[in-house]
Amino acid sequence: MKAPVNHIIDSSFIDGPGNRTVIFFQGCNFNCKYCHNPETINLCINCGQCVPGCPVGALEIVDGKVEWDDMKCVDCGACYRNCPYSATPSVKESTVEEVIERVKGNMPFIRGITVSGGECSLQRDFIVELFRQAKSLGLGTLMDSNGGLPIAFDEELMAVTDGVMLDIKGSDPFFHLELTGRSNDMVLNNAVELARQGKLTEIRTVVLSNNPFSRQTVVNTGNILEPYLKDNKVTYRLIKFRPIGVRGEAEHWTMPGQEQMEELKKLVSDKGFFKVIIT
Repeated sequence: MKAPVNHIIDSSFIDGPGNRTVIFFQGCNFNCKYCHNPETINLCINCGQCVPGCPVGALEIVDGKVEWDDMKCVDCGACYRNCPYSATPSVKESTVEEVIERVKGNMPFIRGITVSGGECSLQRDFIVELFRQAKSLGLGTLMDSNGGLPIAFDEELMAVTDGVMLDIKGSDPFFHLELTGRSNDMVLNNAVELARQGKLTEIRTVVLSNNPFSRQTVVNTGNILEPYLKDNKVTYRLIKFRPIGVRGEAEHWTMPGQEQMEELKKLVSDKGFFKVIIT
């Protein structure tokens, strides 16, 4: 069994509790206008447009495919900046065993692993096996997901998942569709079901500057989850939109001010969240 791995961070303190190894998978079922990592959305189609732009010669066409030499690569980002298809050639098809070996190299200094993306739930079968092996090593398991697939209703997946950090990008269905290209029905269903099961560890909302739908999203999220927060420690992370790494019209959007963020924090501070954090 293999999955497309974009990259692995051996040590992270921001992707769940404690020090964790984070596995980022390639491929996403959303196409968010403000995506800060658009190169993780699609798989490389081997068009070769990135090859001549590599300043260190880490890319070449071999038998009709773009080959990436990680020993030459200096991680400058030129390849995905030159890619018109929201992809990158620096993706490796990895087995569960290969990922676990990488994780073992970080023990005993890590508390667990987190899978992210792109959208990690697209690699559902791979994650189930990866989490089984991680738990056999005594490691915790977390998912960082957009909630577009019915993860909370997947008993086999939830049995090996300690918690989920879930994005709620918009509570209004039309705003969410305009922003991501997808419906938010499953996202909201996942949020409630994960909270009901005690599997919801964190909600994340990217806040747009002076956008009424961002305000509505924060308020509605608090109202939807309030009945489940009494017995669960759920953090709400309010994330300032930043025009870094984005494309298209989002390049011209502005960052929300601290006053706007503090107002949103106040709106949900009494709902029962364990913490409300502005980042």
